[in-house]
Amino acid sequence: MAKRTDVNQSEIVAGLRQFGASVKDFHEVKGCFDILAGYRGKDYKFEIKTASGKLTTAEIEFQNSWRGSPVYVIHDIEQALQILCDGMED
Repeated sequence: MAKRTDVNQSEIVAGLRQFGASVKDFHEVKGCFDILAGYRGKDYKFEIKTASGKLTTAEIEFQNSWRGSPVYVIHDIEQALQILCDGMED
């Protein structure tokens, strides 16, 4: 069964694209992050949750075993944009 998207995912994806990021959906890959965003030469992995949403066991296992850049758990577009802006300072 395909994983369903959180109700706030389409708003976040639209906001990231409007900001100038490219976005690829990965939510159907079990345990994987929901979206990959590219902005100004950097990639950002986002796990999208509603305010009351919790990580699944598979998501926790993926994040604990991943040896690359972090997976950011976000709840709204403001958090996503803050992460992109913080990344511009690096």
